[in-house]
Amino acid sequence: MTRSDLVARVSEIYPYMSMKNVDRIVSIVINCITEALKNGHRVELRGFGSFSIRERESTEGRNPRTGEKVIIEKKKVPFFKAGKQLKDLINGRIPN
Repeated sequence: MTRSDLVARVSEIYPYMSMKNVDRIVSIVINCITEALKNGHRVELRGFGSFSIRERESTEGRNPRTGEKVIIEKKKVPFFKAGKQLKDLINGRIPN
Protein backbone atom coordinates (compact mmCIF):
# COMPACT_ATOMS: atom_id res chain seq x y z
CA MET A 1 0.00 0.00 0.00
CA THR A 2 1.34 3.39 -0.96
CA ARG A 3 0.65 6.69 0.72
CA SER A 4 -1.90 7.63 -1.96
CA ASP A 5 -3.60 4.22 -1.48
CA LEU A 6 -3.84 4.96 2.24
CA VAL A 7 -5.34 8.40 1.61
CA ALA A 8 -7.86 6.92 -0.84
CA ARG A 9 -8.84 4.15 1.59
CA VAL A 10 -9.35 6.55 4.51
CA SER A 11 -11.39 8.81 2.20
CA GLU A 12 -13.62 5.82 1.36
CA ILE A 13 -14.18 5.05 5.05
CA TYR A 14 -14.89 8.72 5.88
CA PRO A 15 -16.70 10.07 2.78
CA TYR A 16 -17.63 13.31 4.57
CA MET A 17 -13.93 14.28 4.72
CA SER A 18 -12.33 15.70 1.61
CA MET A 19 -9.36 13.88 0.14
CA LYS A 20 -7.30 17.04 0.67
CA ASN A 21 -8.02 16.96 4.43
CA VAL A 22 -7.28 13.24 4.67
CA ASP A 23 -3.98 13.81 2.86
CA ARG A 24 -3.13 16.57 5.35
CA ILE A 25 -3.92 14.32 8.31
CA VAL A 26 -1.77 11.49 6.92
CA SER A 27 1.06 13.98 6.36
CA ILE A 28 0.77 15.29 9.91
CA VAL A 29 0.92 11.77 11.38
CA ILE A 30 3.94 10.81 9.30
CA ASN A 31 5.70 14.09 10.11
CA CYS A 32 5.04 13.66 13.85
CA ILE A 33 6.53 10.16 13.80
CA THR A 34 9.52 11.38 11.76
CA GLU A 35 10.18 14.34 14.07
CA ALA A 36 9.95 12.17 17.19
CA LEU A 37 12.47 9.69 15.75
CA LYS A 38 14.73 12.53 14.60
CA ASN A 39 14.74 13.86 18.17
CA GLY A 40 15.69 10.43 19.56
CA HIS A 41 12.26 9.46 20.88
CA ARG A 42 10.50 6.12 20.54
CA VAL A 43 7.03 6.01 18.94
CA GLU A 44 4.61 3.30 20.04
CA LEU A 45 1.28 2.69 18.34
CA ARG A 46 -0.52 0.17 20.54
CA GLY A 47 -1.71 -2.88 18.65
CA PHE A 48 0.43 -1.95 15.63
CA GLY A 49 4.06 -1.66 16.70
CA SER A 50 6.83 0.66 17.72
CA PHE A 51 9.38 2.74 15.86
CA SER A 52 12.79 3.49 17.31
CA ILE A 53 16.29 4.44 16.27
CA ARG A 54 19.22 2.05 16.46
CA GLU A 55 22.87 2.96 16.10
CA ARG A 56 25.14 0.96 13.89
CA GLU A 57 28.81 1.07 14.82
CA SER A 58 31.42 1.93 12.24
CA THR A 59 32.78 -1.06 10.38
CA GLU A 60 35.31 -1.84 7.74
CA GLY A 61 33.98 -2.81 4.33
CA ARG A 62 35.40 -3.36 0.89
CA ASN A 63 34.83 -1.59 -2.40
CA PRO A 64 33.38 -4.36 -4.62
CA ARG A 65 35.11 -3.03 -7.76
CA THR A 66 38.61 -2.54 -6.44
CA GLY A 67 38.67 -4.64 -3.30
CA GLU A 68 40.03 -1.61 -1.44
CA LYS A 69 39.19 -1.33 2.28
CA VAL A 70 36.64 1.35 3.12
CA ILE A 71 35.58 2.66 6.52
CA ILE A 72 31.80 2.72 6.92
CA GLU A 73 31.02 5.36 9.53
CA LYS A 74 28.62 4.77 12.38
CA LYS A 75 25.05 5.82 11.68
CA LYS A 76 21.55 5.83 13.06
CA VAL A 77 18.88 3.75 11.34
CA PRO A 78 15.11 3.54 11.90
CA PHE A 79 13.79 0.27 13.32
CA PHE A 80 10.23 -1.06 13.46
CA LYS A 81 9.04 -3.81 15.76
CA ALA A 82 5.57 -5.20 15.07
CA GLY A 83 3.19 -5.42 18.02
CA LYS A 84 1.65 -8.66 19.25
CA GLN A 85 -1.82 -7.80 17.93
CA LEU A 86 -0.46 -7.10 14.43
CA LYS A 87 1.52 -10.35 14.45
CA ASP A 88 -1.57 -12.29 15.54
CA LEU A 89 -3.71 -10.72 12.81
CA ILE A 90 -1.12 -11.52 10.13
CA ASN A 91 -0.91 -15.13 11.32
CA GLY A 92 -4.70 -15.58 11.33
CA ARG A 93 -5.05 -15.70 15.10
CA ILE A 94 -7.86 -13.79 16.74
CA PRO A 95 -6.44 -11.32 19.31
CA ASN A 96 -7.95 -11.21 22.79
